[in-house]
Amino acid sequence: MARVPAAAVAAGGLVGGYGVARWTRKRPLGGVALAAAGAVAARQWHQDAGPKAAAGLSAAYVAAFAGSHPLAKRVGAWPAVFTVAAGVALASWTVTRRSG
Repeated sequence: MARVPAAAVAAGGLVGGYGVARWTRKRPLGGVALAAAGAVAARQWHQDAGPKAAAGLSAAYVAAFAGSHPLAKRVGAWPAVFTVAAGVALASWTVTRRSG
């Protein structure tokens, strides 16, 4: 079975977490989706690029989530979420590609 790339898991976690929170109107449920995808991505980052890369990319994931909030005030919620998701995906792809 093919494995979903960590970049896609992380980006999907940011977009999916926001989508779940928005559509269910239950922010904690969106947080569960965000955290679950983050945990899967972190595990893959650790396997693919080692513990330092996993820690750095996990920090970037959390920073992207936090940074999407003030960004949303400037550009709107969905554009902010897609922007930070793309940034995390690019960082993930760059780091894991170099290590692999």
